[in-house]
Amino acid sequence: MADSDVGAASDAYGRAGGGRRSGRAVTVAAAGVLALATLAVGCGPQDPGADALRQPSAPATTAPPAPSPSPTDDGKGATAGATTEPATTTPPASPSTTPPPAEPVTAPPPTARPSTAPPRVLLRTGSEGAQVRELQARLRQIGHFGRTPTGYYGTVTAEAVRSFQAKRGTEATGATDAVTWRKLLAMTRTPTADELDPPTERPVAKPDQRCLTGRVLCISKKSRTLAWMIDGRVVSAMDVRFGSEYTPTREGEFPVFWKSRDHVSTLYDTPMPYALFFSGGQAVHYSADFAANGYGGASHGCVNVRDKAKVAALFDQVKNGDKVVIYW
Repeated sequence: MADSDVGAASDAYGRAGGGRRSGRAVTVAAAGVLALATLAVGCGPQDPGADALRQPSAPATTAPPAPSPSPTDDGKGATAGATTEPATTTPPASPSTTPPPAEPVTAPPPTARPSTAPPRVLLRTGSEGAQVRELQARLRQIGHFGRTPTGYYGTVTAEAVRSFQAKRGTEATGATDAVTWRKLLAMTRTPTADELDPPTERPVAKPDQRCLTGRVLCISKKSRTLAWMIDGRVVSAMDVRFGSEYTPTREGEFPVFWKSRDHVSTLYDTPMPYALFFSGGQAVHYSADFAANGYGGASHGCVNVRDKAKVAALFDQVKNGDKVVIYW
C-alpha cells in the first residue's frame, strides 16, 4: 500500500467518525499503520542465530535454558513479561558452623579371660622319693592304697590317685597335681614313721634255723619277706617277690658271690639295681616293676625288692660270702 493510500484511508475514517477523533481512535489508527508496515517487510522464519545474539548472556553452568518461542513471543525469543532469575550459589559455611573434628575412637580394653591352664603336676608315674612315700601313706589312710609305701610312683599308685580324683569330682588323670595334693592334705593327717616306712607289708616269718647264726639274708617264700639278720637279730626287713612257675627262684642256702650296684641283665636287657648274686644269674635286687605293679607280676627267678631305699641300704651292708637262705 502506498503512502497516498494510507492518507486516504485516514481521511475516510475521520469523516465516518463525524470529524471527531478520540484518543482511542488515534491509537487504533496507529496500530493499523504498524500492521501495514509489518506486511510490507514480509514474515519469513525467525533467525535463531540472531535471536541468540539478542539474548542476555548467562553462565552456562547456572542459567536455566531459554524458553522455546511461543505464539505470544515478541519475535526476540523471550516471552513477554518474563523475567530471568539470577543463578544462585550456596555460600561457604562460616567457620562458626563447621562441625568439630571427630574424636578418635578408642577400643575398650580386652576383658581378661580366666586362666584355663591345667594345675601344675607334682608327681607322676616314674617319680620316686620321700614325697611319693608320703602320698602312698596318705592314700592308704583313706583306703585308696592297700599296700605299704614303697616310694615309687608306678601303675598301682597311679590307679590309687585316679580313684581318689574320681571320687572327689576332679579330672581322673592318675597324676598328682597341686589341686589333688591339697585335697589329700585336707583329708588326712601327717603319716607316722611306721606308716611311711613299715618293715614289711606282711609280718616277718619265723626265721629258719640256718638264719640264727652269722650274717644272713633270711628269705621266706611263705610270708614273702626278707629279713637281714646278724646273729639272730633282725636288722631290717622288706617285701619280696619271686620267679614264676616257669622261672622259679631256687631254694636252699647260698653265699653272696658278686655285688653289682647298677647291673643290667644281659639275658633280658632289664635293669637290676643293687644286685646281690647268690646262684648263677639269680640275685636279690631292686625291681621297679615290683614297685609299680606289686604282686601282679613275677621275676625271672630273682628275689625282687620293691623298696629302693631299703635295698640300697642292704647293698651297702652285705658283703661277699654272707649267707642267703631261701625257704618255705
